[in-house]
Amino acid sequence: MKSTKQEKDYMAIFTERPNGRNKTVHFGDSKLPQYTSTATKEQKERYRKRHQKDLRTNDPRPFERAGFLSFYITWGESKSIRKNIETYKRRFNLK
Repeated sequence: MKSTKQEKDYMAIFTERPNGRNKTVHFGDSKLPQYTSTATKEQKERYRKRHQKDLRTNDPRPFERAGFLSFYITWGESKSIRKNIETYKRRFNLK
């Protein structure tokens, strides 16, 4: 959904966490073009190459990180946010 933070584009709310609390993650810099809005395929490839290293983490729930959300949703394979969200959920086995 749209972020409540002015400097971010989107936010994701994760429920069913081990501690029973929700986690809200804001992602997507609102000052920069995203692949799903105005960026080109070439810009997407450069972004993904540059941020591939951000996916290496020891976090047990890496899918809750802003970098993961941006990489797979705003800079995902499709120009469609909805399609990228569906792909993201399948990739990380989320509801």
